[in-house]
Amino acid sequence: MLDFLKKLTDPQSIIHYGGLWLLVFVVFAETGLFIGFFLPGDSLIFISGLICATKPHLLDTSFGIVMLLLIMAAILGNIAGYWFGRKTGEHLFKREDSFLFKKRHLETTRIFYEKHGRKALILGRFLPYIRTFAPILAGAIRLDFKRFMLYNISGAVAWIGSISSVGYFLGREFPETENYLGYIVVGLIVVTTIPVAITYFRNRDKKKSV
Repeated sequence: MLDFLKKLTDPQSIIHYGGLWLLVFVVFAETGLFIGFFLPGDSLIFISGLICATKPHLLDTSFGIVMLLLIMAAILGNIAGYWFGRKTGEHLFKREDSFLFKKRHLETTRIFYEKHGRKALILGRFLPYIRTFAPILAGAIRLDFKRFMLYNISGAVAWIGSISSVGYFLGREFPETENYLGYIVVGLIVVTTIPVAITYFRNRDKKKSV
């Protein structure tokens, strides 16, 4: 079980051992199931684009199909998160911390949502934790479903389209990029985590000063 969880947090292992459908499932889980907040969404999407350019046999389909499937997974994941939030509502904010649920992630998302409004559903796609909890929060506050879907689809296309395309472009133009995947993954994690950490610590400092 521990070995399987390690593979789920390693984007290269997900693609090498699970192929296209595990890749699609991980994107679905990370974008709407609160247990998926630890999954490596950004780096996985980037690597999928890179592999489509350098080792297309690993996914056995075209880049366009891979990108379309990932966009659909991201949209459906957010819908699942929205309805989960709509059903659980206020009870979610009273839930105690567990191995798979951290209340601070939900609180950070709430603050981010209050600051950016409904745009958080688009901007949050590019930020770990927030992309998992934003649709759940939207459901909990009962955001109109049609408006939610507008932001949901826009965010999925922007997130998947941009990151996977960058990976594909670099793979086509600079195949040697594959040799630096470890550094790229670490860089993506750092860059996307910084805004979330800043939001969290600013809120904590405000609470201490009250």
